[in-house]
Parts: sequence; structure tokens; C-alpha cells
Amino acid sequence: MCRKSVFFFFCFSISDKKRNFAPEFLEHTENKQVILVLHTNYMEKSALQKARAAYQPKLPKALQGAVTIKEGAATQSVDNQEEIKKLFPNTYGMPLVEFVPAESETHKAMNVGVILSGGQAPGGHNVISGLFDEVKKLNPENRLYGFLMGPGGLVDHKYIEITDELIADYRNTGGFDLIGSGRTKLEQEDQFEKGIEILRELDIKALVIIGGDDSNTNACVLAEYYAAKNYGVQVIGCPKTIDGDLKNDQIETSFGFDTACKTYAEVIGNIERDCNSARKYWHFIKLMGRSASHIALECALQTQPNICLISEEIEQKDLTLNQVVEQIAETVAYRASQGNNFGVVLIPEGLIEFIPAIGRLIQELNDLLAAHGADYKDLDKDAQREYILAHLSEANKATFETLPEGVARQLSLDRDPHGNVQVSLIETEKLLSEMVGDKLAQWKKEGKYTGSFSALHHFFGYEGRCAAPSNFDADYCYALGTSAAQLIANGKTGYMAIVKNTTAGTDQWKAGGVPITMMMNMERRNGEMKPVIRKALVELDGKPFKAFAAKRDEWAKNTCYIYPGPIQYWGPSDVCDQTTKTLALEQE
Repeated sequence: MCRKSVFFFFCFSISDKKRNFAPEFLEHTENKQVILVLHTNYMEKSALQKARAAYQPKLPKALQGAVTIKEGAATQSVDNQEEIKKLFPNTYGMPLVEFVPAESETHKAMNVGVILSGGQAPGGHNVISGLFDEVKKLNPENRLYGFLMGPGGLVDHKYIEITDELIADYRNTGGFDLIGSGRTKLEQEDQFEKGIEILRELDIKALVIIGGDDSNTNACVLAEYYAAKNYGVQVIGCPKTIDGDLKNDQIETSFGFDTACKTYAEVIGNIERDCNSARKYWHFIKLMGRSASHIALECALQTQPNICLISEEIEQKDLTLNQVVEQIAETVAYRASQGNNFGVVLIPEGLIEFIPAIGRLIQELNDLLAAHGADYKDLDKDAQREYILAHLSEANKATFETLPEGVARQLSLDRDPHGNVQVSLIETEKLLSEMVGDKLAQWKKEGKYTGSFSALHHFFGYEGRCAAPSNFDADYCYALGTSAAQLIANGKTGYMAIVKNTTAGTDQWKAGGVPITMMMNMERRNGEMKPVIRKALVELDGKPFKAFAAKRDEWAKNTCYIYPGPIQYWGPSDVCDQTTKTLALEQE
């Protein structure tokens, strides 16, 4: 498409849809391109899209009419209490909040801003829908502004006003394309000051940041800064991540986990059925979850594969990479002895970091690259390897030298914005299958193995991040957005919106807020100790893992596949409104 036609299409989309973009924002060509990407997708909708648009998410009883708050006891951080309190003197120790029905409510007019931060998760648009509807219910004159392409939109003053007409196209849809997302970290004073400029200009009294643990840590830092400066701007977070690692006693599940797991489980079930039909391939499937194995565990509970690796267990047992490979090979060999030269292996994305020796290597590499990245980055590939070997401790140097060259290279590449290894780039599924193949070839020479082994590889990540939200996530996210609006209306800042009792009917869900500082501890990031929200790992003494562990030997030896099929939106509630098996087991 030539520049002229792009500009014409852009003008058409703005005038025809009456978009509310800031005039100064539209002056710049690159901003027009952002809007073109975000808001020109008005092609014919599928029958499912049309039907889902009409779905009205359900709310807990406490949020269905007038609302007031009930405050609980004061809170403290999960660890490092003195350090966290010193860093957050204005937002530490606040009470838990629960919403309860009221006879009436009166609130001052307020404009609100919203940001989508980090990777996509099904239901984000419903958080914004719930926020929009509640803000307008509180006062029709209230306005909601969306900052474009993540936290960077706040700093760079790129925004749109969200209207009835605009939000109508995004209710109950997947993706974050209403306003886009980004991974800019809000942690510098100059960013906070640039943000307050546009917040004052738009008369925005509160900002809602929808993100994962790192994004909500940034929200807490921003809330503390604005509170310390008496700027009069509240900051509220919402728990988002398909990885499922943003949960604790107050957050039962992060939004998007339900939909993503059901989406992946459908495809895994399809692969299992194909596997059982062709009966000649081993499928190695890597699943998202860089810091925890919740997705892999949930998908295993839903589909019953032959093998599912749980990173947290491998770390606890201090297994080496070779021991993991040998365990997989033993299952392959056993099934071959029964005439079954096929199977399915589920692998968490972050597995490589949980193998203790490699985890220690990665920690030292993180510190090395944080301290000496400028010296390192301009070297060629061979020189980078030599630089690393020259600076590692002897134990970690030995581990680095034993890794396949491709994996060693991936571990030494640039970190993500949070200082983490980009584990999604490491083809762990291929690494494991190749090492298993080598082990089986060795056993064949020794007469210990007589089967055949052919491997196929898959990585399910982006396939689940923008799926149309399940009924659970559509309702849960709408309630989170509504809760965020009520936290703002009741004068709270530094809180995360929460919804509890989610295995019951939506009427019985309990909504409220938790101080973000309550979830924080100190951890090493980019070579420094920093306050962060503690990630929730798979609990090896928890009911979901125990349910899996009780069955996995049977699944390994026999073919016990379950084919869950697609997410259901209509039909009996016992089919359409199921929670994840993880949540059901945890809430028993």
C-alpha cells in the first residue's frame, strides 16, 4: 500500500469511527501508523464474534448495585518487611478491602487512565469494559483514557479517549489491540514526571495498570511516588498473566490463565489423537511459563500426556540435564517394548533455568552482563564466548562448556527489559529430543533398546495469548475492571483489584482490593536487590501437583489421553463454565 493510500485509509478510519485522538498526537506520522494498526480492523466479523459481542458478563452481588467498602486488618509484605516498609512508607501496611452492597453511593467526578502492560492475556478488553462501564455508572461525565502501546504511552503522551462506540467493538474479545501493549518499565523519576504532565492536562485522577508481577511492581512504585509528592493521582493494578504465577492467598488466579490453558489443552488433545492414530511419533511440546510450570501442569491434568516435566520438581530434586534426558528415554524405551513407539511430552518454557547447575550459571551470567554489558555487546560471537569463559567461576565455566553450542549462545544473549534470559528463544523441546535420541541410539548399540524413535516439535505460546476469553475469564476480567473503578471511587491507591471465591457461582464471588506491598519481597534483578512481587511457583505439596503425581506413572506406561475439545461458550454450565482443574483442586 502506498503512503497516499495509507493516509487516506487512516483518515477514513478516524472520521468514520469518530475516534477521539489528541490533535497533537495526530500531528506526527508515526502516531498515525500506530492508530492505523490499532483501529482499522473493521472487516466483517465472524458469527462467533457477533454472538460474543452480545454476551453480558456476570458480576458478583456486591458489585451489581451501589457499593461501599469494608476494611480488614493492616497488612505487611510477605518478606523483607523492614526494607519494603522503608521503600514504600506511604503505601505500606494498608488494610485489605472488600466491597459490600450499599443503599446508595455518591462519588465526585473523576477521569481515569488505563494501561495494558506486558504480554497479552485473554480478557484484557473485558477489564477495560468493566472499568469503563463502572466509571460511567458512577458519573456519566467521567472519562476513560487509554494510553497507547503500554506504559510508554503515558511517558510519551500518546492516548485516546475510550467511548461507548469504541469499546463496543472489543467486548468479550481476545487480544490487547484496543490500545496496544508494551514492555516499557516505569521506574525512573523522569518517567513519573512526564506522566504527571499528561495526567494533569487530561484531569486524570487515577491510573489503572493491567499487567503481571513486574508491571504491578512498577504500579506500586508509581503509586508510592505520586503519594509522596501529594500529586493527587491514584494508581491501581490488575493481575494479568497467562503463566499463572501471579497468585497468592488474596489472588486466586491471574486472568488469561483459564483461557490460555483451555486453548493449549485443545491443541494438545488434537496432537494426542493424531499421535494415537499414526502411532509413530513422539511429540515434544514446549508451553509458555518462563518462571513457573503452572500451564504445563494444568494442561497435563486436562490431557493426560505420557510425560510432563515440572521445573520446580526438577529443581527440588537437583537433577542434571542428563538425568532429565535419561528419565524421558526410559519411558520411551518402556513404551517401545510394549509396541508403542509414540507419545507426548510437555515441557515448561523455563525448564532450563530450573536445572540447578544451569540456574546457577544463569544467575552469574545475569550479574556479569548487567555489570559488563557495554564491554561485551560489541564483540563478535567467538569473542563473546571467550569473554564469558574468562569471567565465570570455575564451576559455572564447566557447566557452560558442557552445554550444546546453541543453548550456550542463547544463555549469553541480551536480557529482556526485566533482566531475564529470553528462555522462549531456547529450543528446549529440540534440545531434549536430540539428547533423548542420542541416549536411545547408545542403548540400541548396547542391546538395551530395540524400538524406533522419531520426534516432532511444537511451541505453544502466542496461540493462546489472544484467544477469545472463556466464560470464566470474560466474567472474571469484567469484575476486576469494575473493582478497579470502585477502588478509585473509594480513594484507594497502591492496591490491586481482586476477585475471590471464584469456584462458586459469580453471584457469590467476593470482590475487593489488596495492597500491592503485601505481595512484595526483595530479589536480585540486573545485579541489584530490588522490591518485586513474589512469583508463585508450583507447590509440590499442593493438591494440583499431588493429583498429577498420583497418575503420571500410569500415563507414562499406558495411553490415557483425554481430548478436551474447544472452549465452549454455550450449552450446559457443567461444560461451558468449568474453572481450571488447578483452581478447582486448590479450592476444594
